[in-house]
Amino acid sequence: MLNMAAGLARLGDLATSPVVATLARAFADAGHDLAVVGGPVRDALLGRATHDLDFTTDARPDDILRIVTPISSAQWDIGRAFGTIGARVKGEQVEITTYRADSYDGATRKPTVEFGDTLESDLARRDFTVNAMALRVPAVTLVDPAGGVEDLLAGVLRTPIDPRVSFGDDPLRMLRAARFSSQLGFDIEGGTLAAIGDLRETLRIVSPERIRAELTRLLQTDDPVRGIRVLVESRLVEEFLPEIPALRLEVDEHHHHKDVYEHSLTVLTQAIEHERLRRPDAAPDVPLRLAALLHDIGKPRTRKLEPGGAVTFHHHDLVGARMARKRLQALRYDGDTIGSVTTLIELHLRFFGYAEGAWTDSAVRRYVRDAGDEIERLHILTRADVTTRNRRKAARLAGAYDDIEARIATLREQEQLEAIRPDLDGNRIQEILGIPPGPAVGKAYRFLLELRLDEGVLGAEEAEQRLRAWWAEQD
Repeated sequence: MLNMAAGLARLGDLATSPVVATLARAFADAGHDLAVVGGPVRDALLGRATHDLDFTTDARPDDILRIVTPISSAQWDIGRAFGTIGARVKGEQVEITTYRADSYDGATRKPTVEFGDTLESDLARRDFTVNAMALRVPAVTLVDPAGGVEDLLAGVLRTPIDPRVSFGDDPLRMLRAARFSSQLGFDIEGGTLAAIGDLRETLRIVSPERIRAELTRLLQTDDPVRGIRVLVESRLVEEFLPEIPALRLEVDEHHHHKDVYEHSLTVLTQAIEHERLRRPDAAPDVPLRLAALLHDIGKPRTRKLEPGGAVTFHHHDLVGARMARKRLQALRYDGDTIGSVTTLIELHLRFFGYAEGAWTDSAVRRYVRDAGDEIERLHILTRADVTTRNRRKAARLAGAYDDIEARIATLREQEQLEAIRPDLDGNRIQEILGIPPGPAVGKAYRFLLELRLDEGVLGAEEAEQRLRAWWAEQD
């Protein structure tokens, strides 16, 4: 519940902070208005930490630059065409933007930039009422023409103007609605949510890079599941990640299986819980969270209804990894992220064979070798993938994974598992066998690698003997 008295006190603290007070004095002395705007005002009222101070003013860009130069250690004007000047004041990075009254043509997200004359008209063009509040300084006056405080109190996201106009101007705002729903724990007002569903196809004018950025920010929140449900229920997700709603598989009266969509959301939630336990101070792990969300997307394509009511999803791990790679490439994710996610999806079922019967040391080595740098994420994903309500089964699986992690730790100490390679390198293989570089060296190397995985460290002398014996048997 928002405590208004405490929130207003925090606004006073914000207004008198060194950065804000310094800028307020400079703009007032120059005869111009200045206001803190958007997220910092919202977060101060909510008692959340404020970051990245944004200001708006009636001053034009050239005047902004002239005013901030004497009080800042650095300035940049890369956003000058949009009315924005950046500066470093009292060690903090700030952005100051001229009042805007932009117009849109509906064909692109790029507005026709028009400078405005009033703070109220500038606020009307912002995405949601809770972000359309401003704090005038140095007077310390809250300006809230769209009822943002009331929506903060109600925990509601609503556009300051007709949502169809707002989303028509900038369709990316529909994705932001889902992100803010997760970030703030707010519901989306009914008319606003309906407009997202009606206008979802307009998202097609937004670049994949922008969509990826918003999806990433959503996944970085404490509760991304809330926003994902908004995306699915509004059908907006069908425009950029249709594999998620496809997880809601139809179940007939004769064939029964768990709800894959709900299971995937539970896995995402549990992965975040494990992530925080293992790495409490680390930044949100986006590749892990993507893998948790997408790990079963191969199931719809591989589902087979068997006689007797069974349902199978053979090879959904491999199919899902290929699907994820294609989708993440379309969203312009970087190669490292794509590689991490696809590896995790490919391997997320591997452990369950261990639970059915203890693995040999060879199997454990191969598990670590195949996971590579993703082994810690794989530990988390595999544990999170256990969503059974059968407590005995859940305890058995947890115990089995405790065991495999302990064995990995032991073998890691004994054998340097992270760098599993044969006891002899390619040059030594050529010397021993008297052969030049070529396919035969690679074949011999693979033979020695299999020995290493099966039997552990052999030592150079034993490896050489085994290599010579193997070579003598080759045609």
